This record gives sequence, structure tokens and C-alpha cells, in this order.
Amino acid sequence: MKNSILLIAMLLLTTITASSQTNKAKNENTIVIIHGAWSSSNDWQHVSEDLIAGGNSVISVNLPGHGSDNTAISTISLKLYVEEVKKAIGNKQNVVLVAHSFGGIVASQVAEDIAPQIKKVVYIAAYVPKNGESLLSLAQTDGESHVGKNLIVDEKAGIAIIKKEGIADVFLADAPKQVADYVSNNLKPEPLAPLATPVTLTESRFGKISKVFVYTLNDHTIGYSLQQKMTKDAGIERLYALPSSHTPFIMFPHVLAQIIAVETK
Repeated sequence: MKNSILLIAMLLLTTITASSQTNKAKNENTIVIIHGAWSSSNDWQHVSEDLIAGGNSVISVNLPGHGSDNTAISTISLKLYVEEVKKAIGNKQNVVLVAHSFGGIVASQVAEDIAPQIKKVVYIAAYVPKNGESLLSLAQTDGESHVGKNLIVDEKAGIAIIKKEGIADVFLADAPKQVADYVSNNLKPEPLAPLATPVTLTESRFGKISKVFVYTLNDHTIGYSLQQKMTKDAGIERLYALPSSHTPFIMFPHVLAQIIAVETK
């Protein structure tokens, strides 16, 4: 299964690479990138640069409390994340949401809320929830994930932390040591409340939006089996795969940008 999906993905990307060299026309669609937990929009810089160079309109949203944003943890909620993305989108139409990891939860709710403006959701190693599910409820079913043994939850402070010694293994086991060390030394605590908040989705809105999924085959954050289950439950048939850890935007930014570009046409 893994090998067949990977082969299909690589064959598709051969075509994508060839066509991208000759098609630099401005794309009428807008790509909106939503990063995951323990991450920020900065992590998507190389992917964004490739997409922009290819004539795409790109908005990379930095969620409150991430990167250099210092929004108070006590004020952060899933609703705040969703509203931040919707504010970035404004009245734009033909929006392609690109969601990584926890960003899949946010993107799904955004797609539900403003369905007429959303053309497609591209999930990249992301959680694809059903109505009433949260990141935590999905993560608790993942027997392959390495997060649980490295997770520290501080309910009083309202944060979740990955043990420093486990960060490289959980998120970027295939990254160069200097990159893994940098991330391990600079990872911020994650607001807890949004991770536990369930989404409210309907078949008539979210259910009718086109969806794509990019598997990460060597993922220690979201196990491959759970990735497969979520795509099956959501009826996602347009599938790619990368031989990547949970952070393909680090090791495969150009290939990832090509996948997003072809799915935005």
C-alpha cells in the first residue's frame, strides 16, 4: 500500500515538474496555509516562496500564540484560530486551504463556516476530523504515535509541551542534526484548549468540499494507520505520499510546493 501510493505520487510529480516549468501564469485561486501545533507560519517559508514564484497567491497564516506572536495563552481558543484564518481570507473566493497537522482541525472548521469561498482543502499529515471530534480525541486512537510518551500537559497553565529530548524523534526524525537541535531549543509550549475543542461540521457544507491528502510515511506524530483511517472515513480519494517525517516542509519543500500547485489549478 505504501509503495503503490508513493509510486503514484512520484509519477504525478514528474508531470507536475515538467508542466510547472512552462506555466507561470497568475493563478486566480488563493492558497491559504495553516500551520500545525508547536509550529508557525515561518516554517512554511520555502514552500510559500516556491508557490509565489510559480504565480500563486499565497497567504501563510500565523495562528495566535505561535512564532513571534505573544497572545496570552488564557485567551487562545479554537474559535480564535478559526476567526484569524477567516480574517486573512476576507472576501476572497476560490480559496485552497493547505493544512498541516493540527491545522487540519482549524481548516475543517473554516471550510464549514465559509464553505462557498472554499474550493478545496489539501491536508498534509493533518488531522481530518468528523463532526464532534477534536485533535485530542483523534490522537488518543493513534497507537503508532510517539507523542504520548513525550507529552507533558500542564492543565493549570493551559499548555502542552513535548519533552525536549523527544522533539526530534516526534517531529523531524529525518532532518539534519543542526535543524533538529534548533527546533528542540526553540519550541514554544502549545495552548491546550484548542487541542481539546471539538469541531462542528455538516455534510451539506464541509462534506461537499473537495479534499486531498498527503501521507507522510515515516511520521512519528500522526501514525500512518491513523492517516489512512481518516482519509477513508472522509472519503478522500485524491492521495499523495512522501517518505517523510511529520515535517515534509523541511525535507521536501519543493516537492510539497509542486503537489500544492497542481492541486490549486
